[in-house]
Amino acid sequence: MPIDKISRLKDYGVYRDFSWPTDLTDFGRYNLIYGWNGSGKTTLSRLFRDIELKRTPSMKGEVTLRIDGNDVNGDDFPQSTLQIRVFNRDFVYESIFSAGGGDVPPIFVVGKESVEKKKEVDRLRIECGTKDGELQKEKSAQTQAETAFMKHSEDRAKTIKDTLRSPGTNDYNNYNKTDYQGRAQEMTTDGNAATHRLAESARDKLLAQHHATPKAKVPLVVFTLPNLKDLADSVQGLLGTTVTSAAIQALKDDSKLAAWARDGLGLHKEHEADKCLFCEQPLPEGRLAALDAHFNAEYERLLKSIDEQILALEATRKLANDLRVPDRAVFYDDLTDDYDTAEQSLRQALNTIRSFIASLVETLNDKKAQPFKALALTASLPSIETNAFEGVNKVIRSHNKASDGFASRVNTARDRLALDMIAETLDEYVQLRNIVQMTSAKIKPIRDVIAQLQTKVTAIERDIRDHQQPAEELNEDLKRYLGHGDIQLTIKDTGYSIARNGDPANMLSEGEMTAIALLYFLKSLEDRSFDKLNGVVVLDDPVSSLDGNARFLAFGLIKERVKNSKQIILMTHDFTLFRQSRNWFHHLPGQKKNIVAQRPARFYMIECIAINGQRSSSIQWIDPLLEKYESEYHYLFACVYRVWSAPPASSLEDYYHVPNVARRLLEAFLAFKYPQVSGELHKSLELVIYDESRKTRILRFLHTQSHGADITPSHDHSLLGECRAVLQEMFDLMRTVDDGHCSAMIKLVAPSNNGDTGS
Repeated sequence: MPIDKISRLKDYGVYRDFSWPTDLTDFGRYNLIYGWNGSGKTTLSRLFRDIELKRTPSMKGEVTLRIDGNDVNGDDFPQSTLQIRVFNRDFVYESIFSAGGGDVPPIFVVGKESVEKKKEVDRLRIECGTKDGELQKEKSAQTQAETAFMKHSEDRAKTIKDTLRSPGTNDYNNYNKTDYQGRAQEMTTDGNAATHRLAESARDKLLAQHHATPKAKVPLVVFTLPNLKDLADSVQGLLGTTVTSAAIQALKDDSKLAAWARDGLGLHKEHEADKCLFCEQPLPEGRLAALDAHFNAEYERLLKSIDEQILALEATRKLANDLRVPDRAVFYDDLTDDYDTAEQSLRQALNTIRSFIASLVETLNDKKAQPFKALALTASLPSIETNAFEGVNKVIRSHNKASDGFASRVNTARDRLALDMIAETLDEYVQLRNIVQMTSAKIKPIRDVIAQLQTKVTAIERDIRDHQQPAEELNEDLKRYLGHGDIQLTIKDTGYSIARNGDPANMLSEGEMTAIALLYFLKSLEDRSFDKLNGVVVLDDPVSSLDGNARFLAFGLIKERVKNSKQIILMTHDFTLFRQSRNWFHHLPGQKKNIVAQRPARFYMIECIAINGQRSSSIQWIDPLLEKYESEYHYLFACVYRVWSAPPASSLEDYYHVPNVARRLLEAFLAFKYPQVSGELHKSLELVIYDESRKTRILRFLHTQSHGADITPSHDHSLLGECRAVLQEMFDLMRTVDDGHCSAMIKLVAPSNNGDTGS
């Protein structure tokens, strides 16, 4: 499974907007990528290492690779099955010299005598994989069950919260799924859900209490019900009383006439009249005396008693009429229905009392008209609700009690409503909880089986794995590599530790660290966890910090250890390693074929230029000069010569890279001509006999515009505008020092001599 190409890098490190060029052949089995420091090699190696570690790209941006004919996005890296090992700085500092210390991971190989055990391990791993599939299935079911259970809990908690929330302080304002689950579990354990269910009317009352606002207390209704039987008995006594007198029959038989005569008698006595006040005729002798005899004291006493009884009855009826009860609006909403019932009962009792008293008064008025006759009480004694007043006052007391303990009452109402809502769907809660418990119970046995299988695998691999042999071979490699045996890898249960002359090795040099890391990496390609025959090996600048001899040794080891890999991607800025690898690839079988896509080896370079003031890298065919010549010096000379001899660029950005290349060219040229001051450009220039002002201009241009490997927007545009003029002066200076050399180099790198090498 090879990597075909890097299809797309968008805003990924220095790759601002890179797409694999249509004229650029896909990666082959052997791939050499040349690029200077800061051009983007490390970015690519980290991308490949992300695949190795099965993680999404560590840098932001759009990433797409073509692997074995299929596009793979960065988000799919964790699922990649690509066999790949990457050597770069991250590998060195994460796996070998991590900041937290620790042992170097062991390398395991399988001995010939362990083939049967290896087969058993493979069988156990397959079985373990099957069980792991079952585990993932059950875990998925568990996740679904937990999700459904959590959704139910969250929904019910939200319903309770939304129903019972209120302004101010209220426990239900922050009600959540944990509160719901805790109370639902208690209810399930107690088995008392039915007792918490509410009838609709009770629920409505509690909701009214929940929504209520504090109200003022209401005074009790004060009224004493009259004893209707006593009143009836008193009236009956008056009705049965008769007057004994010298009655005038006509007056006795006519109550209206008698009343008229009685009033007239009083008027005649008041006026002391001896004539009739009506007709002014003389009154018959003895007529007033006869009337006095008819309306005697007993008669008057009876009428007075009747009037007094009527007044008493009317007073009682007035009390009933004047009685005022509270308006229903003053009560809490949940009490209004009870109050309406009690008030209706009270009003019925008062109406009955008033009606009965009216009948008694009417009967007494009849008696007044018939004092000489005994009458019977015809009105029946009514039945009234003696507790009618108490019913109203009972509601009032409940209201006042609610006002006194308003907060407690509201909280109690909310709690009862919450319990009702929990009990309402408790069956669903129990069902979902049981499914979660059931799925969870299925997972543990599978995990136990997997753990047992892994234990068996570990035990068998402990027998068949041997990292003694890799350690010994690594130590031999180190000895040849470093030229001494001071540094050794010592075996530990968890891997290797690095020792110098038997003691823990501290303060390793960069070269020693690079040597150990590279040799360890190359040896790790034989680890049984990596299928080298079907795997991809990526090396990013594997010989940095090594001296010349070590570089040759490193190259030989790299060539030997990776040759059987499915695919090799080698990236470097070191021209010596580039040249060695180039020569190796050029002599591969089939490399001379005319069709590039049929050659086993491909040559690329990374170019980093400035676009709109930002560095932007791209992968392209190797520059023919790099592939053709045997030194980097040739390439540098050709690059500078191209700029100098070409027509002026349309944009100053095209010159951003030139000062860096020109400085390296001039340093190499003067270092060869004046080896006694190698590495000091300004000191080398002091030895050159050339116009001082021009030397100063050249030095200023190279130093100001070429510090470091980065190309940044801080370049002085005014100086970049002098680029071609400065290059002219630099070539004049070089001709002054060695005209023959410069002429030969110009002839060698002139465009007419540099055809495409077919890379």
